[in-house]
Amino acid sequence: MTLDSPFHLVDLDREAPVRADAKDRVRVGVAAEPVDAGPEFDILLTGVADPPRPWVGCADPYAVAQRLGAVVAAQPAASVALTQVLRMGGRVTPPERLVLESLAYSMLQSGAGFRAWLASARPRTPRPAAEPVRLCRDGDRLAITFDRPWVRNAFDAGTRDALCEALHVAVADPSIAHVVLYGNGAAFCSGGDLAEFGTSRDPAQAHLLRVRRSPAALLQECGPRVTAHLHGACVGAGIELAAFAGRVLAAPDTVIRLPEVGMGLIPGAGGTASLPVRIGRERTAYLALSGDTLSAAQALGWGLVDEIGEVTAAGAPSPPATVTDAPPATVTDAPPATATGTPATTTSDAPSSSDATTAGR
Repeated sequence: MTLDSPFHLVDLDREAPVRADAKDRVRVGVAAEPVDAGPEFDILLTGVADPPRPWVGCADPYAVAQRLGAVVAAQPAASVALTQVLRMGGRVTPPERLVLESLAYSMLQSGAGFRAWLASARPRTPRPAAEPVRLCRDGDRLAITFDRPWVRNAFDAGTRDALCEALHVAVADPSIAHVVLYGNGAAFCSGGDLAEFGTSRDPAQAHLLRVRRSPAALLQECGPRVTAHLHGACVGAGIELAAFAGRVLAAPDTVIRLPEVGMGLIPGAGGTASLPVRIGRERTAYLALSGDTLSAAQALGWGLVDEIGEVTAAGAPSPPATVTDAPPATVTDAPPATATGTPATTTSDAPSSSDATTAGR
């Protein structure tokens, strides 16, 4: 059985928005200038620079819409699942958003899109750390530092479990007034560790693992006390988890990206719950479907970060003197954004999600 394309483009300069049954469609609206389009659209594109939320400014919104259409055509199941999860997220509680995301993620793990991506991905060797997360308690302050700089703090099962342990401390101890998150090395967190992707043969079990060992759920509980200090690559899980923080500070070199849809998946570390709170579901959908990078300045304009400045790890554990085997940080070599503030397009080898059967992937 052949299904119609799930991509539905509406030129709002030529036709008025109408209420439509779009449960199985990715609905994109395009206009030269922002208009009152209502809640019917998943993404809204305009040629105006720095438009108000929920619009995304593009030098050529019609060309960007066609590019999004190609993404939807290549990964229809992941694209539709993403927009469905984002739409439904506004009608359920914050903890239920994480369960909804995990259910969709697990379903996509069995899909043709993810299987095709796995078949094309080059093999990678796991490079775990004995202590992937370091803690430093100083009075009422708890510093948590990702510490696998040789893989740009890629998020593996060991990192997930160690982060959960650290956040359990913060949740259980009301005397901890401030929790700060850092990343050691060239990047805050480059996303899910690709060496673990495809290691799960049981998506149902992977779902149970994600909801039982969820840093995102713990961050929902202690988020107002958390400050995330971002720098370098903040890909996938790197931004999905950081967005739960009550305050997000970004170094000027910070680049943000959600690459999962291109792999046949959706964000799986809580991003469909955390990012919409800060930037809305439409801009979240745009980031995830386009796979584009967002600079620190653009993230500040959108409200994804709260301040730009040099990140210092004052009070955090001292990093190692040298890192001799760190790979090149490909994500931080992203091209600059266009003059209108459109996120730049780039590629990365570090997507996100925090599972694998030890890890759930």
